[in-house]
Amino acid sequence: MLEVIFWYGMLIFAGFFGGVVNTLAGGGSMLTLPALMLLGMPADLANGTNRVGIFLQSAAAVKGFDSAKKLDRTAILPILLPTLLGALLGAILASVLPNVYLKPLLLGVMVLMALLMVLKPEVIAEEQVLPRGLKDTPSAWLGLFFTGLYGGFAQAGVGFLLIATLAGMLRYDLVRTNALKLVCTGALSLVALVIFALSDQVLWIPGLVLAVGTVAGAVVSVRFAISVSQATLKWFLFIMVTLSCAAAAVF
Repeated sequence: MLEVIFWYGMLIFAGFFGGVVNTLAGGGSMLTLPALMLLGMPADLANGTNRVGIFLQSAAAVKGFDSAKKLDRTAILPILLPTLLGALLGAILASVLPNVYLKPLLLGVMVLMALLMVLKPEVIAEEQVLPRGLKDTPSAWLGLFFTGLYGGFAQAGVGFLLIATLAGMLRYDLVRTNALKLVCTGALSLVALVIFALSDQVLWIPGLVLAVGTVAGAVVSVRFAISVSQATLKWFLFIMVTLSCAAAAVF
């Protein structure tokens, strides 16, 4: 009994910090997936179970941002359309193609993002400006499509790609970027969760225990995001991108 309490406590702990990282930047699955695998789950089962926490964390964070008037509701459907179209294609490709080329692609994008944040910090707006519309920014439509394709193929790191498109191309500030990013990750996670559940690759009790932590982390992070400066959020994002680059290069 004590052992079960210990492992579930560890899941909540990992979930909390994973929820913080996923809400403010991306890459929180680097904490939650190993925690699930320490319970003895194989990688595919851990991947499916992890989506429970990601989906519920995304839903909680979106609700928080929306309550704080930081969610651009009018942009949700236009942004979801190319993202989910890409995700559908990515899921189909994942069933027939190896993912050996995705890790170098993601690592390259994250390195580029880190360099741009240092050498050209204005690429991410310091404060809220009038964002660009998707119909006037076809490169952003393509960016969301290919981000969705990657997310449908392999979830890890998709938050960074969404930030690159929403902040870098559409010019949302980081608070509103994270709000829309979580709409997309929530939708992607729900689709993936249904697929994993139908394949009997979800353990619901550990998934819901993990979600207790991820939801708590998301709630705390939303309050933090709307109370600090854009510069603070940019530094947090830069640190997480750098750490994720190091982790991706090593593992």
